[in-house]
Amino acid sequence: MLSKVKQLKGHNGSIFALTTNDTDRYFLSGAGDGWVVRWDLDNPDPGKLVAKVETQIFALQYLASQNKVVAGNMNGGVHWIDLDHPEDTVNIAHHKKGVFSIMELGGHVLTAGGQGLLTRWDKETGRSLESLKVSHQSLRALAYNPKRQELAVGASDHAIYILDAESLAVKQTILNAHQNSVFALAYSPDGELLFSGGRDAHLKVWDTQAAYLQLSSQPAHMYTINKIVFHPNGRFLATASRDKNIKIWDAQNFRLLKVLESYRDNGHLNSVNTLLWSAHRNCLISGSDDRSLILWEGM
Repeated sequence: MLSKVKQLKGHNGSIFALTTNDTDRYFLSGAGDGWVVRWDLDNPDPGKLVAKVETQIFALQYLASQNKVVAGNMNGGVHWIDLDHPEDTVNIAHHKKGVFSIMELGGHVLTAGGQGLLTRWDKETGRSLESLKVSHQSLRALAYNPKRQELAVGASDHAIYILDAESLAVKQTILNAHQNSVFALAYSPDGELLFSGGRDAHLKVWDTQAAYLQLSSQPAHMYTINKIVFHPNGRFLATASRDKNIKIWDAQNFRLLKVLESYRDNGHLNSVNTLLWSAHRNCLISGSDDRSLILWEGM
């Protein structure tokens, strides 16, 4: 089971976002200091500062075809960062009250933010193509199901919205999916299940083949669930929480397998905000309010 192998420091603010870089060996982190830092899992210390923006970064998405990264900030700005020429970064003031999730989907990039707007951008030009008002409150999480061509959107109005991934038309709304904001979403690799978590600290499972019938609900953490990610083999998932813990779950029966804690496992000292499970060395990467990243290996 997982154990800590390395703690990475260098950011001067809370770490909110992680994305892979050109291969699974490399990844990028974005934080409250406005820095985008590149890390090498085979030689992780020190990281390399590759770009900097003027305010807190909440979301990141690497675009391999262009060697660019799209960053969303706390004020709703969308930064298009050319990693070969970071001085040419373009910042588009678009969303209100923050950009909380970014996703690459085909030839487009999707951004979700304040005031309930979901925006589709042209990946090549960085031009906004259309915006859909999904909710009257902030959109906090995105997940894509390629087998069903569906997009799940988690919102601060406690709902999960299921959209057609091509047209962005709302196909179904799961009202009161959680008792508070929905912060985390992840589809199982086979596309049959949707996992969700939020401010109510519950981990829920929905059956995509039965009109998103709820299959499971359990109090998974003491406080907010900030992120859900799957192991590359699809058998396990990890949840990150404001309670400082990371939990590992069986993806088939939803049983808790392992808790990575602050003291017993020498884990994070503050809220764990983001996770990335890399296929390279099966490494789980976590980012926290304690301004550090931890590399976990062993599964």
